[in-house]
Amino acid sequence: MDMFCGIDWAEGHHDVAIIDNTGKQLAKCRIDDDLDGYQLLLDLLAEHGDSAETPIPIAIETSRGLLVATLRTGTRQVFAVNPMAASRYRDRHGVSRKKSDPGDALVLANIIRTDMHMHRSLPADSDLAQAIGVLARAHQDAIWNRQQLANQLRSLLREYYPAAIEAWRDKAGALTRPDARKVLGAAPTPTLAAQLPTWKLRLMLTNAGRKRGITEDAERLHTLFRQPAARLAPAVEGAMGIQAKALLTQLNAVCKAVDELAKAVERTFRTHPDAPIMLSFPGVGPGVGARLLAEIGDDRTRFATAGGLKAYAGSAPITRASGKRKYVGRRFVKNNRLNHAGYLWAFATLSHSPGANAHYRRRREAGDWHAQALRHLFNRMLGQLHHCLQNRVPFDATIAFPQSAGPSEAVVT
Repeated sequence: MDMFCGIDWAEGHHDVAIIDNTGKQLAKCRIDDDLDGYQLLLDLLAEHGDSAETPIPIAIETSRGLLVATLRTGTRQVFAVNPMAASRYRDRHGVSRKKSDPGDALVLANIIRTDMHMHRSLPADSDLAQAIGVLARAHQDAIWNRQQLANQLRSLLREYYPAAIEAWRDKAGALTRPDARKVLGAAPTPTLAAQLPTWKLRLMLTNAGRKRGITEDAERLHTLFRQPAARLAPAVEGAMGIQAKALLTQLNAVCKAVDELAKAVERTFRTHPDAPIMLSFPGVGPGVGARLLAEIGDDRTRFATAGGLKAYAGSAPITRASGKRKYVGRRFVKNNRLNHAGYLWAFATLSHSPGANAHYRRRREAGDWHAQALRHLFNRMLGQLHHCLQNRVPFDATIAFPQSAGPSEAVVT
């Protein structure tokens, strides 16, 4: 008799339900989120026939954590069910909209009993791929946090110190640059900035790592900071300077974290067997490659076809048809991290691959706007990546973008 298990995950405890193939509940319990609770769950599963030969499939509403890691030992299938999907399934069992943790565990067990074929079990990625995933996502989160703090600092400077924004307006990275943070740390108010001599500005730029144009930039900043401008009252300006310095402290910390995580990501990514194949693609460096690997994984059975991978990434179009109405457009349900990495990859490919650039230009000439053309390019490159990973071969531009490509290539999706 087949058995199925559902676990309603919570922060401090978890509710468990085990049912048979008829939907009859055979066992239920609540376990604590600790080693004793995990052992109690494993013993309960073993009592109902769970073994290496006949593992009991499990549905749970998360894909991470110690509980999931414990359950994934051996050959057991673990299904991470989206909480929104579980909520829709709950409505099949009653119209009163009642809800309870034990009831949710029962619903999860019934989901894989009736619709296991509609859900994917968690991929069997290697430990190294999972480690790369942790580092790549942490690095991406740190970059987003850095930009958020930089935006907050810029918004504050607009209120009392616009010269600081103007000083690095045309520089890549703007306020996240080491030289910008160095100068703002020494002069968080326009009054203090106006008192900075040229030699001190040169010293700060040098200490921040600048190698070229130091003298010219120091003189430019010296002139800019001394120009007449509207000022707030000294007390208010000083208070806003303190606030800016507090934001700058946070920004310095997150910038350091970004740099350290970037080094860890590259170091770990280069040790993975898939790294040489990914790095053979134009526009893929260690950063983008690690993000792609983090979301795709190294379980080659996860995506049987390139179409499945494209749908997961959100690069493949989706069709909505009803009666005489038909709409073909982009996907909104997708892996957002993989989709974001795909746009970075596609944009970088334009300057590294003549074939990719030509494909992008054809899409633009066919009427696509910039984002559409990049999405189509990402879609095409993702299919090539799937092929190369499955067959363990590097990227070949002559195969990916043959010179004899005709007009029909402009509508490849």
